[in-house]
Parts: sequence; structure tokens; C-alpha cells
Amino acid sequence: MKNYKFIRAFALVLTLALGISLFAGCSTKSAANTIRVASKDFTENEIVAEVYALALEDAGFDVKRVFDVGSSVIHTSITSNEIDIYPEYTGTGLISILGKDPITDPQAVYDTVKKEYEQQFKITWLDYSAANDGQGLVIRTAVAQEYGIKTISDLQKYASELRFASQGEFDKRSDGIPALEATYGPFNWKSSKVYDNSLKYEILANDEADVAPAYTTEGRLTEEQFTLLEDDKKVWPPYNLAPVVRDEILKAHPEIAEVLNKVSAAFTTENITALNARVDIDGE
Repeated sequence: MKNYKFIRAFALVLTLALGISLFAGCSTKSAANTIRVASKDFTENEIVAEVYALALEDAGFDVKRVFDVGSSVIHTSITSNEIDIYPEYTGTGLISILGKDPITDPQAVYDTVKKEYEQQFKITWLDYSAANDGQGLVIRTAVAQEYGIKTISDLQKYASELRFASQGEFDKRSDGIPALEATYGPFNWKSSKVYDNSLKYEILANDEADVAPAYTTEGRLTEEQFTLLEDDKKVWPPYNLAPVVRDEILKAHPEIAEVLNKVSAAFTTENITALNARVDIDGE
């Protein structure tokens, strides 16, 4: 079972580290003032949701935490009035919830999900943050330096010299190798073997492979032995973090927008990655 008292203390320290100036509480707490803040069931979403909760509490709200909701059901939870707010990703809203084709411009993705969520679900997307937990490729830093590889375009040129650690479905799904090859050209790897996603960094560290799919805020990307490659041709859609809020709650408490937009302004891909590392690697 997760230690939520600890997560709460960690997130409070985080708000200071990020330079977020929270609002002094002045409201009288009551049942009508209670906000249900939820998270998905992984570290990053839990940390961000806890910062939302702390900020709202500091603004005078009573917060009920509904953490560890499955990613596959959290949207249903908010549309069925079981929760009020949670951290969502623009790309997830666009592709998984709305079923639309990928868009690679962050503002265009945000504008689309903001409009469609309002029309279809009466849910508001507040400001999105610079933090982007999207698809990427990680390479061993020693190999990147040996070949001068900084971008995926560079990687494509040297693919025949490199060993690829796949997760199987990445080779076939539309936003995996097919998308990469449609944009960058063929990747004729020296070898390609399938590994469990949880093992990819150990596989790279043990020099059993050179390149693997990754997500752009994974904690181990803070280690010098790994380098996240630049998606220079923008093949993948952005997955920027943002609070989604039921319109009914926002109408009753419009000050929520100012509180949470202030939080979003403080998040970046770099500091979210560092926070994930402190929990998932350092064990904080």
C-alpha cells in the first residue's frame, strides 16, 4: 500500500522546490467546498495530483483524494461525477478519449481537446504545462557520442550499426516503427530483440542493446549513461500535462482555475523527470 502521508509531505517540499507560491487559505471549509482530486495509478500522476490537492487546500478548499484510479476508467469516473479534477495528458485526450488522428503541434492539440471536452463532456481543460510525457527513443550515451547521434534523424543514418531493444508491439503499432519509418525512412537495425519494457534500462546498461523506446519523463533519463534523442521531425504528438475539471465545479468555484494554472506554469519536462527519478530511483 502506498504511503500517502509521505507522498503528501514530498509534494509539499516539491511546491517549494518548483517555486510555486500557493494561495493563503481564507475560506471556511465545508462539504460544499470539498473538491475530489484524483490521480491515475502511476508515480508521476500521483505527484502532480498531490500538488493540485495541496494548492487547493492552501486556497481554503477541503480536498478528498481519490488516487490510483486506473487509466482506463478515470475518464469515465469524471464524466459520471465520481471525481472532480485530475491531471490528464493532451495526447491521451486527443487520441485515446476523442479517437482523433495524431496532431504534432502542442497548441493545436490543446485547442482541440479543450473544445471537444467542453462540447461533449462539459469538462474544462485548464492551462497546459510545458511538461510533456510523450513517446521517445533512448540511446546509450557512449554510443551517441561515438556516432555523433543527437536526433532521430542522426539515429536513422546509423541504424544498421545499432542493436534495438523493442517491446514487441512498438514494431507494429501505428505510432511505433511504422510512424518512424514513414517520417524518417527505414530503420535497418543491426539486430532487434523483444524485451519487457520494465527491463529496457538494464538491457541498455548491460550493453545488450543500444536503443530502446522510452517515455520522455522516465526517471532513469536523468542518468548520464542514457540520452533521450530529439524528435527533430516531430513524428509523435505531444502529451502535455494539464488539469481537467468538471464545469459544474469550476462554475461554483472559478478561483480553482487561478490556483491550478499557477501550478501548471511551474512544471517542465525536466523537473517532472527529476521528480520521477527521486521517487522511482532514489526511493524517496
